[in-house]
Amino acid sequence: MDPHLLRTFVAVVRLGSFSAAARELGYTQSAVSQHIAALEGDLRAELLTRRPVGPTVAGARLLEHAGPLLLRLDAARADVLRLAAAPPEEVTVAASPLAVGPRLLAALPPTGVTLRVMAPAAVPAAVATGGCDLGLVDGPAAPSDPLRLPDVAPLAVAGLGEEELAVLLPAGHPFAARTAVRLDDLADARWLDAPEAGIPLAAVRAVTGSPGPRPALRYDGTDLHALCALAAAGHGLALLPRRVAESAGAGVAVPLAAPRLVHRTELLSPGALTGTGSGAAAALAARLTHQQH
Repeated sequence: MDPHLLRTFVAVVRLGSFSAAARELGYTQSAVSQHIAALEGDLRAELLTRRPVGPTVAGARLLEHAGPLLLRLDAARADVLRLAAAPPEEVTVAASPLAVGPRLLAALPPTGVTLRVMAPAAVPAAVATGGCDLGLVDGPAAPSDPLRLPDVAPLAVAGLGEEELAVLLPAGHPFAARTAVRLDDLADARWLDAPEAGIPLAAVRAVTGSPGPRPALRYDGTDLHALCALAAAGHGLALLPRRVAESAGAGVAVPLAAPRLVHRTELLSPGALTGTGSGAAAALAARLTHQQH
């Protein structure tokens, strides 16, 4: 299967238009049509409906495979190019909002760093495809367990620390005076789901194997202050590292007693995190991992 044809197919589905895909990819509309026809001929299946433009059942199945396949190809290309290049003098770090904590702030050098804050799910791909030199990602986990990361490429992973979790409640909430709370106690509560800024509720359900908590409001953004303000104003509860919940400036942070979960942060690198590496990225990785000892 030609990856160029696959990229064209993905662009057409995403944009819902042959002409829009042609403009984005720098092809003629005729070339895009030829790419789709060649891919359909190779797979012996109709992949797209034309009016309106959208995936067929076979096309939808191909789309499920296309993202991981193309990401793997981009990661392989970046990995090979990285081996042939001199270590960069500056370092670009991708970090999820909750991973930008005291450990990272203490390790950052005074100059030569670009910090890109993005959704946790986007960090591994950013490192694997060469967009960033290092990544810091976070999420819920059982104590001492690694995070469940997508298999985008063979990345080196090091745990940087675990923190207690807390539920951020509005001041007038019936549980605001408690010293600790269980998720089961809040099964019927309104929750905020902020997969780009906070701890995704889907990740909590995956780790615990339970059906809750369920979101009442979804926040798409990376601003932690906005997330905390929504929780404090009563629009839903937020599960956060206790450090973040207690520094929100509004609302009440109540520690999570059960299930036994922690907020875990991990460092991602395209190569070994320790050893003979050189350059700004290796130096920063060494400072981050050294703080564990």
